[in-house]
Amino acid sequence: MLVVAEGGGALRSRSVTQVRLGGLLLRILDRYILREVVVSWLGVTGVLLAILITNQVALVLERAAERLYPRGVVLELILLGALQNLCFVMPIGLLIGIVLALGRLYHDSEMTAAQACGTGSRPIVLPVLAFTVVLAILLAALSLEIAPAAAGRMLDLRDEALRAGQFAPIAAGKFRTFGGGSTVVYARDTDKDGTLRRVFVERDRGDHLEVALAQRATHAYAEDGNLQVITLYDGERYEGVPGERRFRVVRFAENTIPVRLPALSGGAIALEGVPTHKLAASAVPAEVAELHFRLSFPLMAVLLAIIAVPLARLRPRQGRYARVGFAVLIFFVYINLIIAGKMWIARGTTPQWLGLWWVHAAVGVMAAVILLAPRVIARARYRGNMARLGAAVAA
Repeated sequence: MLVVAEGGGALRSRSVTQVRLGGLLLRILDRYILREVVVSWLGVTGVLLAILITNQVALVLERAAERLYPRGVVLELILLGALQNLCFVMPIGLLIGIVLALGRLYHDSEMTAAQACGTGSRPIVLPVLAFTVVLAILLAALSLEIAPAAAGRMLDLRDEALRAGQFAPIAAGKFRTFGGGSTVVYARDTDKDGTLRRVFVERDRGDHLEVALAQRATHAYAEDGNLQVITLYDGERYEGVPGERRFRVVRFAENTIPVRLPALSGGAIALEGVPTHKLAASAVPAEVAELHFRLSFPLMAVLLAIIAVPLARLRPRQGRYARVGFAVLIFFVYINLIIAGKMWIARGTTPQWLGLWWVHAAVGVMAAVILLAPRVIARARYRGNMARLGAAVAA
């Protein structure tokens, strides 16, 4: 409250101007810090995503060459894999982005100059929290809806591509595998009607190996589409165990080899494609674990952002990248605890009601310690200095 006496109009005018300038300074700092954090986050996230996409491209191309995927599905598989990787990339990108952005401000003494103007911690915390909330909402939509839909679509594409590759005609001069690799077929020549000439077939029967050589063969499919039939004509079959001298030789006029297609989907990939609302209504441990795992990503983003603000604070003459290693270590400990907790829920080691909340609670306690410890230490030092000063004056 301002008390204005005679001639105090100028004093009041200056006070209002200072207040307005202070508010303008805060708005400028808010936008400046927000821009620095967003740019750093985009840069870090883009680099990490590019690395993961490169690895994804290599895996998809290797699998496409091995299983003869059609060309049209390769690019879509890569894009769907990138969507799933975003759930992992965005939180660590946020953590490192905040540490780099604020670390540069501390290193260049910009933050010291701002705090010398009396801004306090408000222009740091508010932009970071605002951006984190928006990012957490996007992560929630990504991990709960978009990523499961992408996983389901990827699984369907793999099934269709695998069947298309298995049903493709056998080309001359190329080895083809069937039945998950248990049967290998090679033909030197092919006729226009699909008949194979000079055929080699190797079958792994578990306890022994079969190798057949035939003058010609045909390749057909059963009506249900899950069984392939390779019929050999005028050839010989060798049966035995590799490394042993005892082999059985069978000459035949016709030999039929049924090959059943392997199961196409299942396991963790199928579970990742289950919609979130179905997981929420399930009591199966593996599905409950998957639900808690999806819920972890937006919570992880918020907690890592809270940790990043005090972690980015640098001492004088300390390098701007000094805290990046600590940030990466915190993320890897956090994500590994989440993965381990997911496995424990699926195995029944951890109660379903506890879920992964204990992991987030532990990280939340660590965040509180990192956030409050400097203030507690500063107050303790201040009280100690005041006590020593008082003792010195009294003496």
